[in-house]
Formats: sequence, structure tokens, C-alpha cells
Amino acid sequence: MNRHHDVGVVGAGILGLAHAYHLARRGLRVVVFERHARAQGASVRNFGMIWPIGQPAGAMAQLACRSREIWLDVLRASGLWHDPCGCLHLAYHDDEAQLLGEFLAADDQQAERSCKLWTAGQIGARFPAIRLEGLRAGLWSPLEVTVDPRQVIAELPGWLTRTHGVEFHFGTPVLRWEAPHIVTPLGEWTAPRLAICAGNDFRELAPQAFADSGIVPCKLQMMRSQPFGDRYRVGTMLAAGLTLRHYRAFAKCPTLPALIRRLDADMPEYGRYGIHVLVSQNGQGEVVIGDSHEYGDGIEPFDKPHIDELILTYLRTFLTIPDLRIEARWHGVYMKHPSEPYVVARPTPATLAVAAVGGAGMTLSFGLAEQAVNSWLQGTE
Repeated sequence: MNRHHDVGVVGAGILGLAHAYHLARRGLRVVVFERHARAQGASVRNFGMIWPIGQPAGAMAQLACRSREIWLDVLRASGLWHDPCGCLHLAYHDDEAQLLGEFLAADDQQAERSCKLWTAGQIGARFPAIRLEGLRAGLWSPLEVTVDPRQVIAELPGWLTRTHGVEFHFGTPVLRWEAPHIVTPLGEWTAPRLAICAGNDFRELAPQAFADSGIVPCKLQMMRSQPFGDRYRVGTMLAAGLTLRHYRAFAKCPTLPALIRRLDADMPEYGRYGIHVLVSQNGQGEVVIGDSHEYGDGIEPFDKPHIDELILTYLRTFLTIPDLRIEARWHGVYMKHPSEPYVVARPTPATLAVAAVGGAGMTLSFGLAEQAVNSWLQGTE
């Protein structure tokens, strides 16, 4: 076993895998440590959405599109299932349709996006599972890609080992980092650099930098249906009016404040629990449904069945799923910064910590890792 490498990576979630990929492509000998027998955090508890539409125009949308480009290279090379199915934001109220029009009309949206506003007739002709009653319009984006997060996180390590020589050690938490010594319960490895790509490990290995970062935990609840195979396909990823208040891409739309007031008046519990409903479908035909957002001191280890019912109630307003049976329910916890899209810290010149990508980890991972690695290795901030 080789215990001497150029760089160590802590965490085999999607951020850790993305950093390992970019570091290895730079010709470095990379070793990855994962505290669990397999990664089991937020990277496997999500929709599998590569979702540039959620990022605001400018630098963040460009980063998301770059990440999507790298994702597609990796997915094609590894042979992992993916579906470039795009997404639809559905509007069933006049203020929602007005906001979609404002979003599309904004000059700063055109550089990174290829969105179109579709009529109910256009939507129904292409996606018959969508409810047409009361549907005003839909914002179509062709850029979004679905992956199966469980498959990606399980199989990418093997591909990285075969194609880029990355070494993985699962069930191996990093206890201390005393450059160049990486101390674990199974012995020591040496590497002159260490990239920390897991929130809990960031807290333990660089506690002062973690405390200074200002990031907070966010808990979400999600569900997954039975596998439909090819018997039932949604055809695209879906969102509706509640989502328009959630993503920063829509923050500058003039109608948004009035829309939020209407939602808070009509659906106060959805705002209380940060619920907005997204839908994706994986290669087995399982429909993934969610989610909610509870922050900081409001987080409990106990899930709330009422939140799941609220999610399913709203789902039924825009999508028909025949004989829906929920086969899995779970919650996830990820780190999020109150105002920044992510946190990149340099506790020491030899240490890089990347965290708090929030719900955009799948979307931003490969682009953010490329950016962080390039900056780190060049010795810049």
C-alpha cells in the first residue's frame, strides 16, 4: 500500500470526488479518505439534479454551466446513467406567470440560458403527466441533467481509480492533519497538501476556520416512489410556483415580493418549513420528490410526517402519478452559508476546505472544484 501522495482529500461525497478528479488530472497522486464504508451524506440524499437554472445570472450561472460541461464529460467517459431532460417551472397563478415572463425578459439572463416560455398546450403535448387545469404557462430550460446520486457516488470512485489512479480508503476517518502527516485510526499517510470536502470534517480538522465561516446546517425531507421502469415517465424535471421564492435566479424579478406575500397568506406552513416541491426521475423510473428546509436550532433528529403530506399535497396540484406508492423517506443535512453560495477557506497554505454549497452541491461540484483547485495550486486566494 502506498502511503505517500501529493495530496489527500477528505470526503468521498460529490465535492470530494470532484476535487479528486481535478487534482488527478493535474498529474498529482491523490488519496481520498471517507469516514464511512460508503459516502452517505447529502451527496446521496438529493434529487440528482444538475440544475443551472437555479443560479443567478453572471458568475454563478457561468460556474453552473461549466460544472455541467465537466459533468457530461465525466458521465460519458464513465458510462454512468444520466438524462439531459431539461426542466420546467410551471405557473398556475397569474403572478407566477408574470414572474416567469420577467425572468425571461431580463437582459442578463440571455448569455447563459436558452429558456423559453411555453403555453399550456405546448406543455401538454410534450408532457402528458402534467396537470393542465389552471396552467398559465411554463418556463422551459433545456440545460438541466438528471443523474442517480446513489449510483454516481457508489461508482465514480472505481472509475477514478481505474482511469486516474486515485486511491480510496473507506471506513477511514482523518483524526488529525499535521502537515504532511494525515493521521487515521488505520495509521498515517503523508501528503504535503490536504483538501477537506466534508462539512463534519471541516469542523473537526479546522475548527477555527469552520467557526469563522458562519455556515449553518439545513435539514431537508424527501421521498422516493416505487420504480416505474418505462411504464411511466415524467419526461423532465419539474418545479412550480413555490420554487420561485427559493432560488436566487428569480430574486430580481419585480413580481417576487408580491408573490411571496400571496404565498405566505395562502400557504403559511409551506413558508414556515421552507417547502418547495421539485420532481426528478432516475433510470429505474423512481420519482424523487421533495423538499423542505429547516435551519440551525430548528433542526431535530425526528422527521415530521406532516411535512411529507404538505409536499405530496402540493405535488398533486401539478403532476399526476398513477398508483403512487412511497417506498423510501429520508432526511438529509447539509451546510449552508446565510448569504454566500459556498465557502472556500484556506486554514493554512497547505490546506483547502470547500463547504456550504447548500442544495447546489450536485450542480456546482465539478465547476467549483476546478476553480478551487486551480486557485489553490497557483497559490492565489
